[in-house]
Amino acid sequence: MGAENHGIVRLKCCVKNYDWGKVGKESSVAWLHAKNSGEAIKDEDPYAEFWMGSHDSGSSYVVVPVADGGSGDFVGLKEWIERNPAVLGDEVLRKWGPNLPFLFKVLSVAKALSIQAHPDKDLAALLHKQQPGVYKDDNHKPEMALAVTRFEALCGFVEIEEVKRVLHNVPEIVEVVGSGCADQVLHVSKQDDEKKSKGALQTLFTEVMSVNKSTISDVISKLISRLSRKREVAELTETEQLVLKLEKQYPGDIGVLAAFLLNYVKLNPGEALYLGANEPHAYIYGECIECMATSDNVVRAGLTPKHRDVQTLCSMLTYKQGSPEILSGVVSNPFTRKYIPPFDEFEVDQCILPQEKSTVFSAVPGPSIFVAMAGAGTFCTSSTEECITEGDVFFVPANTEITAASTSGMNLYRAGVNSQFFELSDFAASK
Repeated sequence: MGAENHGIVRLKCCVKNYDWGKVGKESSVAWLHAKNSGEAIKDEDPYAEFWMGSHDSGSSYVVVPVADGGSGDFVGLKEWIERNPAVLGDEVLRKWGPNLPFLFKVLSVAKALSIQAHPDKDLAALLHKQQPGVYKDDNHKPEMALAVTRFEALCGFVEIEEVKRVLHNVPEIVEVVGSGCADQVLHVSKQDDEKKSKGALQTLFTEVMSVNKSTISDVISKLISRLSRKREVAELTETEQLVLKLEKQYPGDIGVLAAFLLNYVKLNPGEALYLGANEPHAYIYGECIECMATSDNVVRAGLTPKHRDVQTLCSMLTYKQGSPEILSGVVSNPFTRKYIPPFDEFEVDQCILPQEKSTVFSAVPGPSIFVAMAGAGTFCTSSTEECITEGDVFFVPANTEITAASTSGMNLYRAGVNSQFFELSDFAASK
């Protein structure tokens, strides 16, 4: 059955109550889920992630009318797509089969997530085969975070010269790794090749992350005492202030010390950062829109009570150094900005639509998911009209033009397959 026979469908989406989420009504995720599901917000519960997609760990659901072969019950989005694969469009079907290639989320972060990385496809397949209970699927997980509020994160390793400054200014790291390991980094020169720099950093980071619990507890106690004394006579650096905050959240955790080696990034609303496979990161605070390839694979090694796989994390990282690229989006029209990371699976649009204004989302060759973060209005296709308000989520089939009109001012976000993927597919087909 062709996509043109389906129109847009409403999705009922799931929530994740991880302990790092904002609590109760402080959380945008809580409000979105309450509006989307009709469930009451529990004031004492953390609300961390609002999932929109077809991943088995948190699938969205559609109501399938009897005419479409369903019973009128809620049906998983994955099953519905498999039943109606044309909604994905021909190019997406050829590339990924009858699967939605992206997973869309909203995050409300009250305290730091784990220091983590996501495996590439080959490693994901191996980890899933070896530990399917821990690594839930065999896909890679490149991702992008688009700040809704001011948003803080640790992301990628600092430059090697900054690592040297850390070793001079944070004696607790040298105590953990030993002077020989520290000297290996300190003797890396600007004339040395990238391989030597990465090798020295890998050795250092692996030594830090592998230290035993009794040692790290003692060392972090010394670190906190030293920074507390310093704060009485001088202003702490932003990273030192962050380390004190992280230690309160995760006492005695090695991730507190590792934070010195990672870039501390602060995004303003409307700015985004993206993360490829095998890059270390940890979200710290704020609310964001997140999009990724359809996967839930996470390799953790610090700032977490969950399963840690230090050896895998330290061996898989790229050890690329330097600040991450910050995306500000490309203007599509007066109300919409498009954020295009270097990954085929996804892109994100942000649309801020003032009261009594409208805009058109042109038909694209792949599927889209829209979420209304605030406001109210209508969603129209050539044959249907739907009311849309805060918490509403819609799946839009390929080749469907949408006109969004606002009655009270709307903040919309759209996830779809990367438009550059279709451009490259068209170019290859024309050769």
